[in-house]
Amino acid sequence: MKRREFITASVAATTLAGLRCAQAQGRSGSISRSLDRRDYYELRLYHLQSGANRALLDAYLSKALIPGLTRLGVSPVGVFVQQERAGAAGATEVRDESSLMVLIPFPSIESFASAGARLTADPAYQQAGADYLNSPKTNPAFERIESWLMLAFAGMPRVELPAYCQKGSPRMFELRTYASHSEPKAQKKVDMFNDGEIQLMRDVGLGPVFFGQALIGSNLPHLTYVLSAEDQAAHAKHWDAFRQHPTWDKMKNDPQYADTVSKITNRFLVPAPYSQI
Repeated sequence: MKRREFITASVAATTLAGLRCAQAQGRSGSISRSLDRRDYYELRLYHLQSGANRALLDAYLSKALIPGLTRLGVSPVGVFVQQERAGAAGATEVRDESSLMVLIPFPSIESFASAGARLTADPAYQQAGADYLNSPKTNPAFERIESWLMLAFAGMPRVELPAYCQKGSPRMFELRTYASHSEPKAQKKVDMFNDGEIQLMRDVGLGPVFFGQALIGSNLPHLTYVLSAEDQAAHAKHWDAFRQHPTWDKMKNDPQYADTVSKITNRFLVPAPYSQI
């Protein structure tokens, strides 16, 4: 190996090793903060034109994108639509029936970065998605796409599917977003979830599916998570159990977690028939 090539390779290896070491360093406590053990999530929001036929987008997602991502080892992919219901107390409910939400869990940042090129090179994906991919300007499949890249929480490093999700039984979801007024406070709320709030949600039956800290996207800093239940009545019952639990009462009154959230928004969702979540 030439001297210049050797030096370049050595520097790259040292830099990568240092990055991995830095990623593995965590705060004190029982939960590791190692990034290589946590998924990255892309959350897409497809906005549809008013009165648009959703069939083209549904066909693309169900027949091209999800099978293509599955071939890349990326799953489960969730596809959700807005559930019509009354607003919930304690949060501002986002009403947007003319949209489709897609959650894509990537096992690494490299798989996220390479997915587009790998799908483009996949003949089966190209064939199945041809109508969507080649849609004319006069009849687009969507009006625009919003997208967020998120890092899974250490306390839930991957998607978790309750039994009713695995069986494809009737189910509903609540997507909640917590905005914070500063980066340190946003991180402190993540710590609060990792230090017991996630486990409490599991214990009372709220059926958490994923937790993600937004890295790239609009309205930063914030975190997003999804809860689930078999129906709205069960979901409300589980929330009551959570709010009345002594562990939550202790955590919410802990001074270290004060002022971590400045705004809460939520969406009540149901899965598309072909959703893997």
